Amino acid sequence: MKSFLVKTLANAAALAVAVWLFEGIRLTGDDTGKEVLGLILVALIFGLVNGIIKPVVKLFALPALVLTLGLFTLVINALMLLLTSWIADQADLSFEVDGFWTAVGGALVISVVSWALNMVMDRD
Repeated sequence: MKSFLVKTLANAAALAVAVWLFEGIRLTGDDTGKEVLGLILVALIFGLVNGIIKPVVKLFALPALVLTLGLFTLVINALMLLLTSWIADQADLSFEVDGFWTAVGGALVISVVSWALNMVMDRD
């Protein structure tokens, strides 16, 4: 349970950094409380997408991953961010990602920030 909470908070912080850095990634709300709640809900969706769908996509993309020496993972991460944006839109959460290249940049930032935060926050 603690690990799930740590990962969700790290994802939320990483998503917040991506929203802050990229104009094409937006999270809107009426007030700060709704934005924070929306950010946490989007982080939960992002965690579920990465935990359930991403492994299946990586399995089917294994030849491309081997051929590109793992760089195709960045494309997969961008697609997972776009899927998270679509699911959030379906759930009436105000999280949007504009375009594939914005998603690539956002996925790179989210990967680095969440990795660093997980390393710092997940200490025993």
